[in-house]
Amino acid sequence: MGTATHFLRLVNILKELESTSSRKEKALKLSMFLKELPKDEISPSVMLISGSIFPDGSGQILNISVKTVSKVLSTCKQGTLDSSPLTIKGLYSQLVDLASLNGRGSKARREVALSSLLSRASDVETEYVSKILQGELRIGLADGLILEAISKASSIDLNTIKSTYGLTGNLGETARMALIEGIEKLKNICLKPFSPVRPMLAGTAQNLEEAIRIHGRTSLEHKLDGVRVQIHKEGYRVEIYSRSLSKITQNLPDIVNLVQSEVMADETILDGEVVGVDSEYRPIPFQDLMRRIGRMANVHESISKIPVRLFLFDILYLDGRSVASSTYEVRRQQLECICSKGMLTPRIVTDNIAQAEMFFEDSIRRGHEGVVSKNLSGIYTPGQRGKEWLKIKKADALDVVIVAADWGSGRRFRWLSNYHLAVRDSHRETYLKVGKTFKGLTDEEFEYMTVRLLTLKVSENDFTVKVRPEIVVEVAYDEVQKSPHYDSGYALRFARIKKIREDKSPREVDTLDRLEEIYEAKFKRKARSTWNQH
Repeated sequence: MGTATHFLRLVNILKELESTSSRKEKALKLSMFLKELPKDEISPSVMLISGSIFPDGSGQILNISVKTVSKVLSTCKQGTLDSSPLTIKGLYSQLVDLASLNGRGSKARREVALSSLLSRASDVETEYVSKILQGELRIGLADGLILEAISKASSIDLNTIKSTYGLTGNLGETARMALIEGIEKLKNICLKPFSPVRPMLAGTAQNLEEAIRIHGRTSLEHKLDGVRVQIHKEGYRVEIYSRSLSKITQNLPDIVNLVQSEVMADETILDGEVVGVDSEYRPIPFQDLMRRIGRMANVHESISKIPVRLFLFDILYLDGRSVASSTYEVRRQQLECICSKGMLTPRIVTDNIAQAEMFFEDSIRRGHEGVVSKNLSGIYTPGQRGKEWLKIKKADALDVVIVAADWGSGRRFRWLSNYHLAVRDSHRETYLKVGKTFKGLTDEEFEYMTVRLLTLKVSENDFTVKVRPEIVVEVAYDEVQKSPHYDSGYALRFARIKKIREDKSPREVDTLDRLEEIYEAKFKRKARSTWNQH
């Protein structure tokens, strides 16, 4: 087995990575560290480095607030002489045990256990344990960088590593299999019912012309404003998972009944969207739908208050075999064979701009967000975003993450109501500010956001509360401008929050590259307009 690696070794690597600006160098240093680890320390090390103790969809959370960490830090004595050093496996195991403390008196028991853990840590180890507990490590070491390091350490190509992560949803397990069992093991990982996979994501096209230029003859489908769902069926058993791989079956018993009675396949994995509707079957706001999806009690009462419709648009698995590597055209045909037309997303197949524009306007009239263009020859790549699917929206909107909030003034003085918005720098794996806004939310939502943000508080200075970057919001804006006031170099003019995206994680927010594309496209449009005037 060998000697257990001290946690201080991992801390030193993290400090090295923090002082390294080059993404390539970061991936190389992390890969060298992974190669040196004993086999049984690879998975826990990667999970600690990622800042997420548990993989998506596990249903487990640490449930340790910033306030609890601060309280324990103020009382515990660190690094006593007779204490044994913290090891990577030991720390990870203790954090898992902490998460299992539930029920009456669990808060006090968690504080005692955390105090015992930190009493064995040096000052610098305590600093990094705190960062892990408070989610601050997620800022600098996103999944993409860790996957690159796993690829380098295992000498397995990055696409295979990404594919494995898409199928497992577990960074630690992906690293363990790659470094210990090798590429043959990864190639044999396959889809199976009730093991949810990370959903394939759409890139963005500026307009329909761009989408058709990239895809040629394409499948255009309504872009729905609902909750992404992955539905697994085997016989009469049906389970429904969210885009974060959490099981939400209990919130959608009406959809379960629909799938049991209407999907003509014994075994299948389906990809789709659940949309809330009013009495006339028009889409309702996303926030109203989330009140039902997030509800744990009185689910049957909410069925009548917030009815939903299921729209399916893809199939990954059918009667014993994966179909993810089939072309989209074939997958759609298979979907049409097992589902009625009313269960499928409306679509047209065309390369005609005029037809595409008519379909786009029809989608908007029906209350949807726009359209998605899908490459007919594209395969399904779990967990990856690319150009095989391209979304085209009516209004300019971006997904951003809240990194801080200001206490309001006047009527809003009781609430954290002016939100600091940020996009993701995918090269440096950090978040960069693009503006602030207090517009778009109701008083009820301000109150809700204040409670949420205070649980994520990292520090407070005057009127500003810095928070862990976890809450994703979709914002509309008038234009992207150059700005020296924000570290991104850009600002969103007249930003206003359209919706709180409880279904999205911070790693899914729009990137600085995307912002730059929008800014450059604006000048190209202006140049064409000026040229046409002469």
